[in-house]
Amino acid sequence: MAEAQNIPAGSTTAGSIAVAAESTVATRMSAPPSFDVADFPVPHGREEEWRFTPLERLRGLHDGTAVATDGSVTVEVNAPDGVTVETVGRDDARIGKAGTPVDRIAAQAYSSFEKASVVSVAKETVLAEPIRIDVRGEGGTAYAHQVIELGAFAEAVVVIDHTGDAVLASNVDYVIGDGAKLTVVSVQDWDDKAVHVAQHNALVGRDASFKSIVVTFGGDLVRLHPRVQYAGPGGEAELFGLYFTDRGQHQEHRLLVDHNAPNCKSNAAYKGALQGQDAHAVWIGDVLIRVMAEGTDTYEMNRNLVLTDGARVDSVPNLEIETGEIAGAGHASATGRFDDEQLFYLMSRGIPQAEARRLVVRGFFAELVQQIGLPDVEERLLTKIETELEATL
Repeated sequence: MAEAQNIPAGSTTAGSIAVAAESTVATRMSAPPSFDVADFPVPHGREEEWRFTPLERLRGLHDGTAVATDGSVTVEVNAPDGVTVETVGRDDARIGKAGTPVDRIAAQAYSSFEKASVVSVAKETVLAEPIRIDVRGEGGTAYAHQVIELGAFAEAVVVIDHTGDAVLASNVDYVIGDGAKLTVVSVQDWDDKAVHVAQHNALVGRDASFKSIVVTFGGDLVRLHPRVQYAGPGGEAELFGLYFTDRGQHQEHRLLVDHNAPNCKSNAAYKGALQGQDAHAVWIGDVLIRVMAEGTDTYEMNRNLVLTDGARVDSVPNLEIETGEIAGAGHASATGRFDDEQLFYLMSRGIPQAEARRLVVRGFFAELVQQIGLPDVEERLLTKIETELEATL
């Protein structure tokens, strides 16, 4: 089955590594969630949620000056039997069910899209093949909304591929029914000048499982905001990510896991490699454990590998706990240069330097790539990583 949809459309110092590790909790410092753009002030870069983002590179998405719908994004869905693919209007009840915009760009995207793509898997349906969604930018500015919904006890794997050139603001909703299992692989492989800002909302049902693997390579600026909340007890969420930030690129991943139900689990693990002058990666990991969320078990981790001088990493794990009745909670963040000892070990055993560097970086990412579980996608990503490495060898 296939359906195509046309949707109208900080400074760094050379030679240094900058790392931030702070305890400020952004979840309580931001404007309340809203579908109305007017409820969010125009950011100026001093706000907690915007202080790492180069606003001038957002092409007007943040202040309303972007030319609305002067471009287009083509969405093509290829799905096996048992999947329903629809193009719906703004009044569809499933739109916005998983979460509400938490910043001005997400609200602008919600207010500006014309048609949404909804992919539904019926209850108790177990898919043997993945659903593949190709999002292709055709230039200009565009707004989009995507909904993926699983019925109770359904199981599915979804691969969302972003390619081409666009200035895209979007919202993606994942609605996971009770006892269902959803794995989503979101790949950002944009052209060099693309801008992509998106909020990902996951609503995890009772005893349901959600696994997200976010992979970011391309684009001039990519800012993604994955968010998870629970519709009942017993839910599990795994948020994995890998990014390769090249010369001049800004890649920002801002996670929030809202433990709002008892006996739920979450695990977040993101890894990034950086190379080239003014390569800038930002990782924000927010975990909120509410007073009613007794029995919560959560952990978040971010690791960064800096391959050259001139790159900057800001890594900020945040943990806010409102109840003492939890199973466990923790976080970790680390950034370091390429390990010369590992390189020496491999070269002392006859492995050429270029190949040794590839092996070290490939090993750094391997555990996250293996979470995908789709050989063709895994091999494509490993090949992409090695291609990126060619610039430093």
